[in-house]
Amino acid sequence: MRQVLVYRDPESDAWIAEVPSLPGCFSDGLTKEEAIQNASDAIECWIAGANAAGMTIPEELGSAELVNVPA
Repeated sequence: MRQVLVYRDPESDAWIAEVPSLPGCFSDGLTKEEAIQNASDAIECWIAGANAAGMTIPEELGSAELVNVPA
């Protein structure tokens, strides 16, 4: 299981899904649900590619917390 950060892209109105524990692993979708499903596929592809290249798969980073910081 991997944590996925999901948010709306203000420029395109699409949903972005990032996987912080897998560098460069991200996806998007027209809906939040689609972005999450696409992220699941991206995780599988990222891990398969890393295995094929003989790379070490990073461990999950642990729990995350959303914090609002004043601008």
